[in-house]
Amino acid sequence: MRWFKPIDRWMYNQYEAVVCISEKAQTSLENYIGKREKVLTINNGVDVKRFLHPIKNVLAQEGFIITMVAGLRAEKDHETVFRALTHMPTNYRLKLVGIGVREAELKALTQEMGIQDRVVFMGLRSDVPDILEQSDVVVLSSHWEGLSLSSVEGMASGRPFIASDVDGLREVVGGAGVLFPHGDDKSLAESIQRLCENPAYYREVAEACQKRAQQYDISLMADSYHKLYQTLLQ
Repeated sequence: MRWFKPIDRWMYNQYEAVVCISEKAQTSLENYIGKREKVLTINNGVDVKRFLHPIKNVLAQEGFIITMVAGLRAEKDHETVFRALTHMPTNYRLKLVGIGVREAELKALTQEMGIQDRVVFMGLRSDVPDILEQSDVVVLSSHWEGLSLSSVEGMASGRPFIASDVDGLREVVGGAGVLFPHGDDKSLAESIQRLCENPAYYREVAEACQKRAQQYDISLMADSYHKLYQTLLQ
């Protein structure tokens, strides 16, 4: 509510530093409270080494596994992935890792679309690195994001990463992985098939993704916080 804005501005001004998890989050905050020297970005990070796998050879495979790691919630756009699947041959299958309030609704939708035999709901898993290794392409279709750590994990996996061209994803994925227009199932299907049918392009994108993921390693995040605390303690 607008009458809280002066209070929020005052409150944020009391801190010695305000850390945002992404540049987009910093921009949004500064649009709300105004520019502040105390506001900075330290990207969230993941243990990239845990997800690193050799880039696979997709030449002459009989089937292709698309994996999406995301909560079954309103901000995730599973419907676009389902529609994309209908545009691809039946040897393209989808694995969904995650739980959430939309699980029953999404399972019913796969039945309505006649793709229930091609979609596996894997639930909450602790072996995500292994699941990504067994995949051919990793997708994250969303309506919006903050800084998605699952996108960093997917890019680190040695598999091409494809994401919706929305805030919170384009900043992380753009220039490395493949972005498709939000909600455009045909574009998504074309992007997946191009990757799986072109080994040289597949490798090019996978290598760029792994390189980008290194920028979000948890060691860099820890170093940045350590330097910030040292500065504040001086």
